[in-house]
Amino acid sequence: MATTVSFAVGSPTGPRTVDVSYERTGSGEPLVLLHGIGHHRQAWDPVLRILALERDVIAVDLPGFGASPALPEGLTHDLGTMVPVLGSFFDALGVVRPHVAGNSLGGLLALELGRERLVRSVTALSPAGFWTRGERRYAFGVLRAMRGAALSMPMPVIERLSRSAPGRTVLTSTIYARPGRRSPGAVVSETAALREATGFGETLHAGRAVEFTHDVPDVPVSIAWGSKDRLLVPRQGVRAKRAIPGARLVRLPGCGHVPMNDDPAAVARVILDTSRCPAAASTPAQYA
Repeated sequence: MATTVSFAVGSPTGPRTVDVSYERTGSGEPLVLLHGIGHHRQAWDPVLRILALERDVIAVDLPGFGASPALPEGLTHDLGTMVPVLGSFFDALGVVRPHVAGNSLGGLLALELGRERLVRSVTALSPAGFWTRGERRYAFGVLRAMRGAALSMPMPVIERLSRSAPGRTVLTSTIYARPGRRSPGAVVSETAALREATGFGETLHAGRAVEFTHDVPDVPVSIAWGSKDRLLVPRQGVRAKRAIPGARLVRLPGCGHVPMNDDPAAVARVILDTSRCPAAASTPAQYA
């Protein structure tokens, strides 16, 4: 069941209250899960049960997505704001240096959290930020088209399409390599989340200035890429490895841009293996 936490974040004009919705399950060391742009925390549902066997799993609706409202006036949906917001979110839950896994936008945020040493380990699934200018234009064009289609398509049509495997392919094949595996209810829910994502435009605009070229030292990092990622093509993983030489680069055969649905066992294995790395245990985490 989802819970909402409120906390204060500083802005140029004074403190602002941020509300973040999340779901928490399992026990063990804390693990925070971050979704991609236009998605919501339910993107992680296929792997939650596996991860919760070993970890206190916290699946987050990023501000402006899912059940979390957009950031208040004075705060912008960019990396310079989102990293401190997530740090304050950890503080609000009483979690110190959790493990973190993120997909797409969430992967980029996870790497930034690692660079700031706010987390114990990082698993980034097809993270944003390792694109060429042309690849970024292509990806943003696809995302705008997906958003436009979700906004223009009546909900009864979305619901009807979701009832068949070919219909789910029409709605979600850009992000899933195996869209037929997604349940009709999940497809309707995530299409609605894309329609209602109040942070979509500002987040996409901020992404134009993003190019991740920094190393992430002293933190175990795994970067995993689906071999059938049609949004952020797999060769970007090679650039990510060059930027972060100490990272482990993992290929996810047969997976698309959101691999949690395509191969839950493989994704959970990458996340748990990263969080089990001896270096991740060098500084004990504290958690509520």
